[in-house]
Amino acid sequence: MRKTGINVGKMVQLAVLVAIIVVLAVTQIGFIMLGPLSITIMMIPVAIAAIVVGPAGGAIAGGVFGLTAFIRGISGVSLFAATLININPIYAFILFVVARVLAGWIPGLIYKALSAKKNKTLSATVACFVAPICNTVFFLSTLFLLFGNTEYIRGFGDTAWAIIMTLAGINAVVEAGVGFIVGTAISRALVHFLPGKKPEMSNEAKVSV
Repeated sequence: MRKTGINVGKMVQLAVLVAIIVVLAVTQIGFIMLGPLSITIMMIPVAIAAIVVGPAGGAIAGGVFGLTAFIRGISGVSLFAATLININPIYAFILFVVARVLAGWIPGLIYKALSAKKNKTLSATVACFVAPICNTVFFLSTLFLLFGNTEYIRGFGDTAWAIIMTLAGINAVVEAGVGFIVGTAISRALVHFLPGKKPEMSNEAKVSV
């Protein structure tokens, strides 16, 4: 019965984080424009879900983030996403959704592996730092793989792509820094509520009970 309670608790935590992702997407707060840079803080709740709920929670939260980006393209809010969807909606879905699922799943695996060494604070810090980098790497890799030979992408030209890659690198660094500071602060507080092994009772304590 206790296991059921823990699962319900994780489901509630995941639901709250998913709601935050949706609100950030709908209100546009999750996308910050700094000149030519587009900084997203959407990976912060994704990373927190990966830490608090686990790899599956991170994957689900990442998928929701990806769905909001895909819907932005369908609704025409994002011209870039809308163009890719018109070229190939299946490839676009893989780019915006599946790549984000992986970007949420990997930090969860990293946290799970590192936290096994009983240093949850450091594990949470690393996971929050890695999450936005995974997002950038998976997104750009999938973009080149699926749309690299399309006229739309090739139309940017080599020089334009060099600029895009530079900006993407800057984005990854800035987002990793924001995720490191904000995500770690939140996760550090929440991580203590994660279920752990109960200390074994000594023989003396068992007798007294």
